[in-house]
Amino acid sequence: QVQLVESGGGLVQPGGSLSLSCAASRMMFRIYTMGWYRRAPGKQRELVASITSGGSTNYADSVKGRFTISRDNAKNVVYLQMSSLKPEDTAVYYCNLYPPGLNYWGPGTQVTVSS
Repeated sequence: QVQLVESGGGLVQPGGSLSLSCAASRMMFRIYTMGWYRRAPGKQRELVASITSGGSTNYADSVKGRFTISRDNAKNVVYLQMSSLKPEDTAVYYCNLYPPGLNYWGPGTQVTVSS
């Protein structure tokens, strides 16, 4: 069974930065497009960013220029570097394949942007 475990969340002030990591196991990580998703309170889960096996990236308009997705295929890890954080970035952040595997959702990591 594929396992995806997110880490790195926390409380940060508006304008601050945070770096998330997602460790993948029991899968051929390097061949898959990976994505970071988030679910804000009272909202649907949405795709934040994705990265192909070759390193091509795409971002939601709301995070473009502020977030950077990257991956290390040797370590089976995908990262999300977040900067210039806003209160509306507050959410639980998840990683998954893109498109997502329905049974692959991990516990997520909480990001709270507040002063």
